[in-house]
Amino acid sequence: MTPQPVVRVRDLTKSYGRHQALHGVSFDVARGETLALLGPNGAGKSTTVEVLEGHRDRTGGDVRVLGEDPATAGLDWRARIGIVLQTSAEQGTSTVREQVAHAAALYPRPRDVDEVVAAVGLEAQARTRVRALSGGQRRRVDVALGIVGSPELLFLDEPTTGFDPEARRAFWGLVRSLRDEGTSILLTTHYLDEAAQLSDRVVVVDHGRVVAEGSPDELGGREARRPRVRWTDADGAHEERTDDPAGLVAGLHAAGPPLRDLEVVRPSLEDVYLDLVAEEVAS
Repeated sequence: MTPQPVVRVRDLTKSYGRHQALHGVSFDVARGETLALLGPNGAGKSTTVEVLEGHRDRTGGDVRVLGEDPATAGLDWRARIGIVLQTSAEQGTSTVREQVAHAAALYPRPRDVDEVVAAVGLEAQARTRVRALSGGQRRRVDVALGIVGSPELLFLDEPTTGFDPEARRAFWGLVRSLRDEGTSILLTTHYLDEAAQLSDRVVVVDHGRVVAEGSPDELGGREARRPRVRWTDADGAHEERTDDPAGLVAGLHAAGPPLRDLEVVRPSLEDVYLDLVAEEVAS
């Protein structure tokens, strides 16, 4: 039997008066999977995630998170999910360890506090007051608060905003370790390289609709993934898509005078994403 997904969304709609924010959104998150929900600002990502977290009512459709309807699920269900919001941890007088320990006391089966503090890379700052931490370190506190309850499903909303490159890569390692432990993760991010590095699958939402989904290496289909060969000759600049860029380049060299600005471009997830969003705007 196929395991039930940890998140199941079917024909989700949401209206605010006359404005319809979501138009029949459908997707699944499998157990142990990291799914990246992508889209431009105003696409419907935040509304979708807030419905899944039980923080916003839906207008229509069916939603199941860990087998329950978030709109009616109780405290036992909430103890099984973790949420890392865009806003940073409170900058009060408590230390890192005190804040994580306080959160741990709210859950029936929390992780060991010191292990969580170490897992997010704050062992050396355990006795430091949160307000004295850097922005990146406070985001790590947010993650600690999100995972200390041993969630089966973790929501990560723009988790590395404001991180420097070194901190981002360290955070990616933490997310991979959580996935390896079996945690299911729903990630929203504006960093396409982050989605490519962390996600097993990607769902792209625009204007309240799912416009594409698939693995980072397959999103957009074969045509979107075909390499582009670009070059300049006496007739000007040229670009051609081909499944055999080496053969095309060899033919160009054999055909005539030297070429300038020759390059082979293999589309990245960001390239495919931007093409998808541009197509949706054009339609």
